[in-house]
Amino acid sequence: MERITLEPRADWRRRAEEIGFVFAEVDGEVYWDETACYRFTAQEIDALEEATGELEQLCLRAVDMIISQRAYDRLHIPPAAVPLIEASWRSGHRNMYGRFDLRYDGQGPPKLLEYNADTPTALFEASVVQWEWLETLFPEADQYNSIHEKLIEAWSRYGLRAPMLHFACARDSAEDWNTTEYMRDTATQAGLRTSFLYMDEIGWDGRQFLDLENNRIQALFKLYPWEWMMQEEFAQHLPQAGIHVVEPAWKMLLSTKAVLPILWEMFPDHPNLLPAFFERGRTGGPEIEKPILGREGANISVRGAGGALSTDGPYGAEGFVSQSYQELPQFGGRYPVLGSWVVASQPCGMGIREDDGPITRNTSRFVPHYFE
Repeated sequence: MERITLEPRADWRRRAEEIGFVFAEVDGEVYWDETACYRFTAQEIDALEEATGELEQLCLRAVDMIISQRAYDRLHIPPAAVPLIEASWRSGHRNMYGRFDLRYDGQGPPKLLEYNADTPTALFEASVVQWEWLETLFPEADQYNSIHEKLIEAWSRYGLRAPMLHFACARDSAEDWNTTEYMRDTATQAGLRTSFLYMDEIGWDGRQFLDLENNRIQALFKLYPWEWMMQEEFAQHLPQAGIHVVEPAWKMLLSTKAVLPILWEMFPDHPNLLPAFFERGRTGGPEIEKPILGREGANISVRGAGGALSTDGPYGAEGFVSQSYQELPQFGGRYPVLGSWVVASQPCGMGIREDDGPITRNTSRFVPHYFE
């Protein structure tokens, strides 16, 4: 694993625009960063792929345990969500995608930092944008990236019985819109009939959910967190509406950081896990405290690592978990987090976010990779 400094392509902005990448720059700052890339060996990619597949299976076993033991309170799952979770799991509703954020330095085993199981982003840039970059600059090399093909295959095998699959996200986020439209494009390429609308455009007529043309919404892909959905007024209608939601409701059990201590309880000393607990001070060393429901590096704090390190934000009302703190490795003064993707529970690719500091935030840049 090596970080290589590069000269960005002179026309990278035009190329990004041509492939539909609408947030290559955010608020005037570069997000898609071609000033560097990461080079891996095939053996390192194999290690990442194996670890990702292993972590996915551990998570599925954790879901089964939580449901069988009805351990919902430990994850702060609202009671109204429990019937949806259990129905989706027992009906075999399939998951589509997820992103494991890993600490990896090319030396020891990859370590799970957290699992973005419900509404993962950084997908389009991992799948399409960095592949276009690879074909231009390193056509003889390879990339850990079969995300696009795996998504189309997964949609084609999904077995959706609805005549149309609606795709929805919140307004006012270019990243969410871009990700949702990309997912819709892969479903369309798989032969599904699709339609887009915003979450606030979903209607209810007393019996069923409707789109703007008064078509019944029977299947919905939503880039909108389940915990937010359960706070909406329309959530009370979900059990009776007969709507199939992607990601399924059982993914709520994995989209909370409370699953980290549960995984450690179930699989102590697993080489791909970091010690994690619901209580402070049990890891035996420096700890990072994370909100049970939190996003983009907000509301976290590090203790016992030679200095105070914390971020602010709106999260933490549900409580926190503590995880053993292993600072991200440094390459060229930057701290990378490896986002390793699964589609239909199969490992299929990677995207790298890096920052000037050891906490990955919503402003952290996306850097491409290749392997030889």
